[in-house]
Amino acid sequence: MVRNGGGYGEDTSEQGDGWLRILLYVAFLLLLGSALTRFLIRHTGENLAPWVIALSATLAVLYVVEPLLGPSPTKRRYVWLGAVVAVWMALVWLAPSFGWCAVPLFFIGLRTLRPPAAIALIALITAASVTAHLRLAGRLDVDVFLAPPAIAAIAVAVFVQMDRQARRQRELIDDLIRTRRELAAIERREGTLAERQRLSMEIHDTLAQGLSSQQMLLQAADRVWDTDPATARTHVRTATAIAEHNLAEARRFVHDLAPADLADGNGLDQALQKLARRETSHRLTVHCHIDGTPIAPLPERVQSALLRIAQGALANVREHSGATTAALTLTYLDDQVVLDVADDGHGFDPAAEPAAEPAAARDGGGEREGRAGDGEPAGSRGHGLPAIRTRTRQLGGTLTIESLPGEGTVLSAAIPVRPATV
Repeated sequence: MVRNGGGYGEDTSEQGDGWLRILLYVAFLLLLGSALTRFLIRHTGENLAPWVIALSATLAVLYVVEPLLGPSPTKRRYVWLGAVVAVWMALVWLAPSFGWCAVPLFFIGLRTLRPPAAIALIALITAASVTAHLRLAGRLDVDVFLAPPAIAAIAVAVFVQMDRQARRQRELIDDLIRTRRELAAIERREGTLAERQRLSMEIHDTLAQGLSSQQMLLQAADRVWDTDPATARTHVRTATAIAEHNLAEARRFVHDLAPADLADGNGLDQALQKLARRETSHRLTVHCHIDGTPIAPLPERVQSALLRIAQGALANVREHSGATTAALTLTYLDDQVVLDVADDGHGFDPAAEPAAEPAAARDGGGEREGRAGDGEPAGSRGHGLPAIRTRTRQLGGTLTIESLPGEGTVLSAAIPVRPATV
């Protein structure tokens, strides 16, 4: 429990019990008004009436201005508390019926003072109230002698219990706020990492692949530049076309990170056919087949992911498989769409392929792909199959790879298209 300068606890308004303070204000003013009314009815002819009225008005004003003193105990608040108690004790001495106003004063003392001082003040107020009532009765009355202490004990017990509950509630709220802030920070970090991973895969599946193709075509053109100028010019024109496509990809990438082949209303079917034509070269022929029709338009994120999967798979075929023919097959089923990428290359053992995430691949998980390249250093690539696995998994799909050394490879990505899972 935080004590601000000596009070029993934090201001109870901070603990959500403003209703209790309002109730205490109303109760005090009602008790004060009823005691004044009783005094005026029974003691109309006495000269004490002006003093009692003045002291009652002063006490009411002092009690009402209490919120203006601020929540934290200060010297000004201690002076105010002393003035309230002094005025009340003067009233009780003149008219013992004002002793019932002591109960709200108990709570003021408990809110303002530390426990020892608050208990001492409550004892003083209780003693003053008992003395006044005994003086009014003119005899020893057991009820008058025991009732005020009992009321004081009940008031203290109620306040202490409410203070403990309020403190526990505040601690729980603070823990909840701290936990929410920590979770928000973790989510921001995870979102940043996920976005970096996604961007790395996007760059790998677009710009990096295009640059790799251009490099191979220009190298091929350089080798035959003198012996076969026509073939060299063909390679240069193909590299130029790839560069134009990469430029469109880069512009689209900056704009909204959507695949350029899917822009301008082009569907996945047209995008895959365009990809097949672009990947076809003198070394590799790519065919595209569309089987069936979609029941409903595929979500953009599914189309984009399937196109990126096809791009990544063809990049692996072109750079690692040694294949001369590859086929893209898109099959629309009732509850899923399946993309198959098959090639007639030298194949590999899928069991030996690391199933690392792209982040892990950066730390060496993609060494197998690097080893498979023609003279490519180990670990130079790492976003091929791991990226394809990640894209498939993010959409709730499954990835299957069938391959044997010397017998080619078939990669199959099945994505569910039910609204609940897309």
